[in-house]
Amino acid sequence: MTVTPAAPRTPRLRYVYAVCRPFDGVLPEGLRAIGDQPPRLLRHGDLVAVVGAVPAEDFDEAPLRARLEDLDWLAATARAHDAVIAALTTVTCPLPLRLATVCRDDSGVRRLLEEGHDRFVRALERLDGRVEWGVKVYAEPEPEPEPRQEPRQPAAAPAAGGGRDYLRRRLQQRRGQEAGLRRAEDLARRLHDELSRHAEAATVHPPQDAKLSGAGGVNVLNAAYLIDRERGEGFVQLVRGASEEGVRVELTGPWAPYSFAGIAEEEAA
Repeated sequence: MTVTPAAPRTPRLRYVYAVCRPFDGVLPEGLRAIGDQPPRLLRHGDLVAVVGAVPAEDFDEAPLRARLEDLDWLAATARAHDAVIAALTTVTCPLPLRLATVCRDDSGVRRLLEEGHDRFVRALERLDGRVEWGVKVYAEPEPEPEPRQEPRQPAAAPAAGGGRDYLRRRLQQRRGQEAGLRRAEDLARRLHDELSRHAEAATVHPPQDAKLSGAGGVNVLNAAYLIDRERGEGFVQLVRGASEEGVRVELTGPWAPYSFAGIAEEEAA
């Protein structure tokens, strides 16, 4: 009888989604993470790491660098990462780790928890009971002027001034856009100051490129705010009452506090 040797198993690494305190209860049933694998809890001392098994052929150092250039793969990985963090927020207050935080094995995860223990504890204490809200402010685009349709003239008649009228309307449009941008920037400054006073912490991200986001208008504010859950309703009302003519304000959240995961280092500094 010929025995076919079993194919070698692909090495599995440990993907670390988040760190949290030990909590009662379990992760939501049916939750799937990267590679359609269920995450698990790895406790070490007074901290818990939420980990999943991922293939080394994708997440080892060299292949991961190549994978991060694949936008489709990166988007799918980010969605799976976010799904785990979102599920965690229903049972505890997690400290999200960066996308593609990978250890060799469980011992590597324990070492990560040991080496970062004080930093993780400070951040968890700071973030406990708080969520992140995102606010974006856009200057709405001015409508594109259409060339005026002039009536047909006899061949001997001088050309009509339709071209000059079109250029004049374009100039008016450009001036309107500049004025609209100034209005949006002024509103964004006032709104950010007010929301920052309402928030535990705030951070401003680079404006989003419309070509990548697909959003219309010019993004003049892309900010995140750390808000106590009990003050969330008041924060939402402040944002929803902020829009003005020609200026669009968008609110997203509440999220796990991604933008403030490094808050312990910032405050220590």
